[in-house]
Amino acid sequence: MRYGMLASLVLSASGVTCAHAATITDPFYSYTDSKPLVSIPLGTVLKQRTVTYHLVGVPTAATAVQLLYRTNNAQRQPVVNVTSIILPAKSNGKAISYQSAYDSLNPKDSPSQVIAGDKDITKLINLGPIVYSGESIPLAALAALGYTIIVPDTQGVTADFAAGPEYGMTTLDSIRAVLNFDASTVGISSGTKIGLTASSKVAMIGYSGGAIGTGWAAQLAPTYAPEVNKQLVGAAFGGYLIDPIHNLDYVDGSILWGAVAPAALVGLSRAYDLDLTPYLNDKGLAVAKDIQDQSLAYILPRYLGLKFSSILKPEYATAWSNYLKTGTIDSSFKTIIDAANTVNAGSYGSPTIPIYYTQGSVGVLNGTFKPNAGDGVMLAEDARTLVRQFCKDGTKIQYTEVPFEHAATAGVWAVGMLPWLYDRFEGKKAPPSNCKYMNSLLGSLLLPGRSLAPVVIK
Repeated sequence: MRYGMLASLVLSASGVTCAHAATITDPFYSYTDSKPLVSIPLGTVLKQRTVTYHLVGVPTAATAVQLLYRTNNAQRQPVVNVTSIILPAKSNGKAISYQSAYDSLNPKDSPSQVIAGDKDITKLINLGPIVYSGESIPLAALAALGYTIIVPDTQGVTADFAAGPEYGMTTLDSIRAVLNFDASTVGISSGTKIGLTASSKVAMIGYSGGAIGTGWAAQLAPTYAPEVNKQLVGAAFGGYLIDPIHNLDYVDGSILWGAVAPAALVGLSRAYDLDLTPYLNDKGLAVAKDIQDQSLAYILPRYLGLKFSSILKPEYATAWSNYLKTGTIDSSFKTIIDAANTVNAGSYGSPTIPIYYTQGSVGVLNGTFKPNAGDGVMLAEDARTLVRQFCKDGTKIQYTEVPFEHAATAGVWAVGMLPWLYDRFEGKKAPPSNCKYMNSLLGSLLLPGRSLAPVVIK
């Protein structure tokens, strides 16, 4: 069991390790007590501290509370993680859990590290810290309205990029931790709970990488954290990664998004302790070594137009090509396929809380020249299928598809999401699901959505 410590994954006989080249040395991120983590309830606060709030390494006048808490990793093993709390000047008694799109294979790019002002963020080559710092602006506006903002490190202390179930569990356990935390331990209003109570209303929001945490948390909550689910008023997300195998096909050779494929592979290899050595050729091993502690802000422009088959050994490149033609894949790919099926959101349950979901559909603007409907990296076809599943299961959902690429869709999502979010907090009845809207989408009859069933292995 990892207990929050960093495991290693050997990628070549020469000793190249890819999974965790970067480590967080701050002792706050380590659990050292004698009591086994497995015996500690999920969401239990293990440490707490108050830090000066930083933006791109520059201290501000604001402060944040950070908690080390017990959660699970992708393999449901007990680990620790950190969440940050942005306190409003005057709390309205409500909280928003914001899942950041920091999308990095370096744990030092996590929101908690950026907020605390880790000195390594001055290495601009990584650029990861800039992502969360940019997100801080709208969060400050929400805090000014009185909302307590919760920002979990969704990828965990090992930066398990793309491991959806882990994102969901870290998010839900972060909410557990905050709702049960006595703020007097950090010198804030003795006996209070950060301006919250055990029955405070909470919403979850996030786009792109943040949508992975938000979407998976919404789907996991009824079974993983039913007591948290009762306090959730809704979840708003957009640009959601649903079926990673479909996405590997979609972004293959994309001018902007092609390199997300090896980044996801490295992230999944960490999360599930997979050895990628049998699959990668020399180029693949070099790419994996290069990106092992980098964010997408570094990876994507460095490997524009990357073809997935170009990093695979010939036999696996052939197997991948055959899969694209037949829909089945050789058992030699079983290890990777099993991991991908595990993080297929379409094969899991449906939320019981209201959902607001926005998806772009013109990926050609990102250089993704595929006939599939999508925003360049996330598939609208998969979104449609997932929404139909939600509708069938009775989830109240507002789904919108817009003719934009991934980044532009984020703006559309934010503008539409906010009034919907405020209405949920005000206790207004969620609008009826617009499931019939699916049938009016351009291309829905020709491209109604792919099956989200697990990939078939011969």
